[in-house]
Amino acid sequence: MVLALAQELKMRKKELSDYIVETIYFGGGTPSILTLTEINLLLDAIYENYQVSEKAEITLEANPDDLSESRIIAWSKSKINRLSIGVQSFFDDDLQMMNRTHDAVAAKKSLELATQYFDNISLDLIYGIPGMSNEKWQQNIETALSFGISHISSYALTVEPKTALFKLIQNGIIAKPNDESAQEHFLILTDMLEAHDFIHYELSNFGKEDYFSKNNSAYWLGKKYLGVGPSAHSYDGVSRSWNVSNNPKYLKSIADNQLPNETEILSVTDRYNEYIMTGLRTIWGVSLEKIETEFGVNYLDYLNQQLPKFLDDGLLSVENNILRTTTKGKFLTDGIASDLFYLNLKV
Repeated sequence: MVLALAQELKMRKKELSDYIVETIYFGGGTPSILTLTEINLLLDAIYENYQVSEKAEITLEANPDDLSESRIIAWSKSKINRLSIGVQSFFDDDLQMMNRTHDAVAAKKSLELATQYFDNISLDLIYGIPGMSNEKWQQNIETALSFGISHISSYALTVEPKTALFKLIQNGIIAKPNDESAQEHFLILTDMLEAHDFIHYELSNFGKEDYFSKNNSAYWLGKKYLGVGPSAHSYDGVSRSWNVSNNPKYLKSIADNQLPNETEILSVTDRYNEYIMTGLRTIWGVSLEKIETEFGVNYLDYLNQQLPKFLDDGLLSVENNILRTTTKGKFLTDGIASDLFYLNLKV
């Protein structure tokens, strides 16, 4: 698989031939199980075939139970300069319910070790867990802050079909996630992190100054990105492509020197809707000028027709021709965005 990934990188180098790579991200699975030799093989393939910035952000997603001191030291001596650690919670009962393989001790130990060798660390936390009190959620945040972390990504618990959690809820063993509780947790999170000099730069992401995720920011700002490996998605500004999700089919396709992907050309409406969705999630907001120049006056007129109810309810604001969610509207961002989508016009 690693050799196939390296081969795909070589096969697709022309897609970014005029582009300086600013961020490399090992994620979408458990890349922390790779050996340093395997990681370096993939990094070598990138540096040999692409123009990479000298200040590129190179992130490795890791599970706490993979973070031994020897591994962390080895990574710190490589080109990797950022870790994203999937902590999720510092309480064993939460981790067991979410079917995580690590426990609270491993979560804390991984951060104790990682912070000795890496300055740029992000961790994930989950809120809205059934039965989690506000006090327990505050303790989770306080524990995260105690390690001097510079970036936190936090998401509401979602229950996917065919998972163990889904079955537990379906059988009445665990209560369903509660939207009101999740909203309370979200407000606690934003207040506590902003009080500790974190900037809420995207709906689910908080970073100290100079520690925003370059990788995630690229998605939200509509930059090109190249996704490599089974199920990976790519975007070039006008089209989106995705690789086959079947590992054997992926490997066979690469062995046959064929790219295992499909491509969809995005309509103007698709791109408008994506810009609304991603822009409202960030501190950069949605530029009304960009709506007119890139998508056309019809889209701007449509958007202006939809805005009054959200402005009157204090969920959105417009300042210097930039549309943003208010503090009151932040938790409802995705729902607001979907209400602003243009669904009838196909261009």
